[in-house]
Amino acid sequence: MSVAGQVRRRGTLVAVGTTVLRFFAFFGESGVLLFSALGYLFRGALSYALTLEHMARIGLGSLPIVLVTSIFSGMVLAWHLGQQTATFGGQDYVGWAVAEVICRELGPALTAVVVAAQAGSAMAAEIGTMKVTEQIDALRTMATSPVEYLVTPRIVAAVAMMPALVIVSDAAGIGGGYVLGCGLGGLNPTAYISSIHDHLELWVVIAGLIKSLFFGLIIAVVGCQQGLSAGYSAEQVGKVTTRSVVYCILLVYAANLFLTTLLFPVS
Repeated sequence: MSVAGQVRRRGTLVAVGTTVLRFFAFFGESGVLLFSALGYLFRGALSYALTLEHMARIGLGSLPIVLVTSIFSGMVLAWHLGQQTATFGGQDYVGWAVAEVICRELGPALTAVVVAAQAGSAMAAEIGTMKVTEQIDALRTMATSPVEYLVTPRIVAAVAMMPALVIVSDAAGIGGGYVLGCGLGGLNPTAYISSIHDHLELWVVIAGLIKSLFFGLIIAVVGCQQGLSAGYSAEQVGKVTTRSVVYCILLVYAANLFLTTLLFPVS
């Protein structure tokens, strides 16, 4: 093999090895951060004022985007289902089909993506900026744990607010499907509502809320981990903010697949 070929091969191996090491380092740091935050939580070292502040930021900050995303998703879903079911006379079940899809998958997943983009990125940017400006070092100087002060309240806030946002998302998606499907799609409004009441199981809604708890945990841990891993430069803040959104979305989809198979096993 020529020298140039050996150099290219070595460069490829180095790139692959670096990626693998970063992968394990990310999960290792995230795991340590999560267990440290849970340790402070179980010891009662939680600032309720900070937690409520972050709950307001996550909930109110993400609510408008969650509403818009869910309404339009429900509208599109009802429109397509109305057209497809018209060919075999199944339009009376469109309401149930819309509610089933939204409560099972779209509501939790779309809400998680929105919160990751809005709140997860904000966590990474805020904590990253604090690290660049040496505010985190100042916390340590004052014998205050950055995990206790910065991470634990954000994790509790994200886990607490995600189910509430998913409930709003489910209702908005079903309502959007009702407005477009019954307004322009020719669906029967009474049949739309009654099909949901008759066929939608409570477990489907509960399972979606269970998913949202894990999604909120992922978003908060990843956002905080990326912020704490930022280097001491403004450029690093932008990088960790972008990475936090990408990692959150990837992990949310992976967790969604795992939780779906766990919560809805093949009978």
